[in-house]
Amino acid sequence: MWTRLYALIKKELWANIQDQQTRFLLLVAPPFLLLIYAFALTQEVKNVSLAVFNQDQGIESRELVSRFVGAPTFTKVTYLESDSDIGEVIENQAALMVLHIQPDFSKRIARGETANVQIILDGRRSNVSQILVGYAGEIVATFNAEVEARTPRNGNPPSEIVSRTYFNPNFDTIWSGTPGLFAGLIATVGFMVSAFSVARERELGSFEQLLVSPLRPFEILVGKTIPALIIAMTSALVMLMLSILVLGVPFEGSVLLLFAAMTLYLAAIIGIGLFISSLASTQQQAIIGIFMYMVPAVLLSGYATPVENMPDWLQIVAQTNPVTHFIAICRGVFLKAVPAGDVVGHMWPMLAIAFVTLSAGAWMFRRKLS
Repeated sequence: MWTRLYALIKKELWANIQDQQTRFLLLVAPPFLLLIYAFALTQEVKNVSLAVFNQDQGIESRELVSRFVGAPTFTKVTYLESDSDIGEVIENQAALMVLHIQPDFSKRIARGETANVQIILDGRRSNVSQILVGYAGEIVATFNAEVEARTPRNGNPPSEIVSRTYFNPNFDTIWSGTPGLFAGLIATVGFMVSAFSVARERELGSFEQLLVSPLRPFEILVGKTIPALIIAMTSALVMLMLSILVLGVPFEGSVLLLFAAMTLYLAAIIGIGLFISSLASTQQQAIIGIFMYMVPAVLLSGYATPVENMPDWLQIVAQTNPVTHFIAICRGVFLKAVPAGDVVGHMWPMLAIAFVTLSAGAWMFRRKLS
């Protein structure tokens, strides 16, 4: 069995390396696209989770809080009890923005002084954070105008915003966009290698040789999965080095944890690719099948728009998408030293998805070989 597997894996790797177009598509195009797409990303913001830490119980502070809570942008509000809760809700992504009001807020306004309003943001999504700064500024400006209308002042605004951003203090869109782009391009490589596999065998006329070979369906599945995994991992390593060394994206987490999660991620992706490849008669049909799956997979992943913005039923569908889970892992591993427990929380759904997709691929192989 091991000799047969080794021969099949060697043949698959050689077939991909020998084909000039395949080499370009799998090894050159993804890193190039990473460098290009990292500079061309935008996002829309709604249904934002807000956390409020109000240390002042005066009328002015309660009025300001009510304006934030009543704003249509914020649909989920959490009230915090201590300073330590601020970092926790940001790290766990329970809130995208924290509104922090100091104990002397109302007293400073009453004395005619300017009181600071601190907003704390999650820099892993820099576009969203920048837009939220603008929303907060509009709310505070309206609040200031009404306070000044009630109580004439000496030129000092009643309050002003002081912002602080976790994980991405400069709102660098390359920092926030590259991890998701990294996950998406890895999926593209895994799809293309696996989806071309059986379709190429049919075009070259060698698929019939598999039918009469001593290889069992399980061995064929493993023999086509491992080369795709090796090629995708190699491409991922190149893109990871480009992200860190060329784009300057910080990498705070564990490389071993990232590649462990990536193995499950690619297993799920490759299973889908092999299933598509088994259905396709030509490589052109395989490419069409890839894009028919890949486009909705990326749209549902939370890469372009937050999953929280989607309808509830679509959020459930997004959880069955391996790209959704791996993007969350990449953002955590790149921009913060995410705990292993958080990564495992996304790994077990990918394990379940991989089991289903690889089983479907094996079933299709058995059907074709019977």
